[in-house]
Parts: sequence; C-alpha cells; structure tokens
Amino acid sequence: MKYFIVVGEASGDLHASNLMQALKTEDKEADFWFFGGDFMQSAGGTLVKHYRDLAYMGFIPVLMNLRTIFQNMRICKKVIRAYRPHVIILIDYPGFNLKIARYVKEKLHIPVYYYISPKIWAWKEYRIRDIRKYVDKMFCILPFETDFYKRHNYPVEYVGNPTLDAIVRRDYADESYDTFISINHLSSKPIIALLAGSRKQEIKDNLPVMLKAVSTFKDYQLVIAGAPGIDPSYYQKFIANFPVKIVFGQTYRLLQQARVALVTSGTATLETALLGIPQVVCYKTPLKYLSSFIFEHFFSCKYISLVNLITGRTVVKELFGKYFSVRHIRVEMNLLLYDEAYRKEMMKRYEQMTKILGKPGTSERVARKIFLSVNTPN
Repeated sequence: MKYFIVVGEASGDLHASNLMQALKTEDKEADFWFFGGDFMQSAGGTLVKHYRDLAYMGFIPVLMNLRTIFQNMRICKKVIRAYRPHVIILIDYPGFNLKIARYVKEKLHIPVYYYISPKIWAWKEYRIRDIRKYVDKMFCILPFETDFYKRHNYPVEYVGNPTLDAIVRRDYADESYDTFISINHLSSKPIIALLAGSRKQEIKDNLPVMLKAVSTFKDYQLVIAGAPGIDPSYYQKFIANFPVKIVFGQTYRLLQQARVALVTSGTATLETALLGIPQVVCYKTPLKYLSSFIFEHFFSCKYISLVNLITGRTVVKELFGKYFSVRHIRVEMNLLLYDEAYRKEMMKRYEQMTKILGKPGTSERVARKIFLSVNTPN
C-alpha cells in the first residue's frame, strides 16, 4: 500500500517514523511519501518537504510567511494527487492538515486518518466540525481526549502514548554520568538541562531568560539540548555571554543525566517527566498580561503542560505569560535543587502519570488498526 504522511514539527517526525516502521511490519509492500523530517527519512520513503520549511507559529510569523504556507499547501495537494496513496495519515499540525484533509476527502475521496489529535480541547473547539466531515478515524494519544470527543459525539480511540514507547526504547538508557560528560567534554558538575523549544522563534523568546535565570547557580553546569533542524550557529548570539554548552541529537541522554530541566511547553515536558527529571515549564508569550488573561478566561483547559493535563492537577510549575520571569524561574529552581521533599513529591506524581498513560506499543497498535481498516471492506 501507498501511504502519504504529513508532519509539521520535530516530535511528529519522531512519532511518524516509529509508525512507519510498524506499518512496514504489517504491510510488506508499504511505500511512503511524506512532508516530514530526518527521522522519517531514515525510516525510508520519499521526503517531499522538510517540516522546518513548514513550521511557522504565532500570528505575525504566519502572516509574514503566508505566501510560503500557501505554496507548501499547493505542493502538498499536487503531490498527493500525483502519488494517489491508499491512505492519508495526518499528525497534529491542524492549521495545515485540516485543509489537506478537506481537499483529499472532497476531491480525491481517499481515506484520511489522524494520529495525534490537534489540541482543539484547549482552543479552537470549532474545528471539531472539520474533523467530523473530513477525518475517517482519529487516534488519540492523551487519555482525556476521548472524553472531549465523546461530548461532541465523535468516536475516537485512545491508543496509548508514543512518547512512552520512545522513552522505553531509547538508546543509551544505561549510560553512566561519567561516560556522558566524557563524550561531550563537559565538566563533572551536576547538569541543569535547558530545552528552549524546537523552533527558532521559541528559542529566541525563551533561551535568553532561561540562561539569565540559571546562570547564578554556580555549582551546576548549563547544557542546552540543541533542537533538530536548527543550525548550531543560530544559538551563538544567545549564549555568547554565558558559560553554557550545547549537545545535538542527545536530548534523552542529556535529560536522564540532568539534576533539573527547564523545558518549554510541549512533548518535551512529557519526555522529561517519563525520564523522572524534575522540571520547570517555561514559555514566553507576547503581551504577557493579556496572554494570561486570555488563557484564564477563554481557554477550555487549566494547564499548558502535558504532565499537568494528563494528571489533572499541578505536578510541575508552569511559568508562562505574566509568570515567565527570571525571578519566578529562580524561585522554582531553588525548590527543585535544594528541597528534597519537593522533588520527591514531583517524582510521586510522575509515577501516577505514567500509570494513567498505560502500556507501550502505541505505534504497533495504530499501524495494525490503519492497515486492517483500509483493507477491510465496509
């Protein structure tokens, strides 16, 4: 069978690549074309566009790049039309993917499956209308999403969480601290890991404040997890005045050796929790007081981090909007570094979150369901 997959960011690239490997097990004739990234390219198939050419976030960046976004959409539609896949698999990235879903269903009549639901439960709830019309099956990776869709009379399945799979199957799981610091030419001091985002705008907004906040902890060394698809030179203007190192392609290895991590909102918060590392969630927003007001009064959820959303309670401190500041970060860092009871309570909540997520094997479950659904007559 022929599969066309659309991914818009780094975490989707990783999860899609694992799904591709699982589909190959189910379907020996599997052939892939995709908008994706390096992980998907390693899994095999034809890369049409890299996600780094798609990833624009925020109103102004999107507005400034509308011509490119529309051009990418035209390319995507043209390639799908020429390739004629048996199924389209869309991964998150709703602004782009729901438009592709509409085109595919209205013009080409190809089955559309969505893996990793858009976060319409947080905002833009109206998108459920498009999902109903243009998506044949939705596979959810967060347990609470099934209740949301149930309220809208749209049947979905919780299939487990692929981040759990990625953590369980990671390389270097047994690597020692001494080996890690030796390979990366780091000092023997305990590590504070900085995960400032996967996009240039996120890095630009978050990293300077992160660095300023933690540079006063002299007994620790600062190490940045370099984002895939970001040129190392991009970081230089932000780190020039700070004692900090960067490692690329080693995010899990870095996190598992860290004493504490500063993490932007997203999949990285879940990865950090599954690795058992205390964290502070940091995210800069424009017009910080207005952003906080909008979130508190117009969003449908109480939290921005996956850890808190999954557990339904405050497990990790979320410093965004009006709370994102050097002072607030330092207060939380002092608790995580020096208050052992505080750290242990966070670890206890992490364990509860892991139980809620269920068992590994998400990619295999989704691959089996997609293959059987496409090949089973109605």
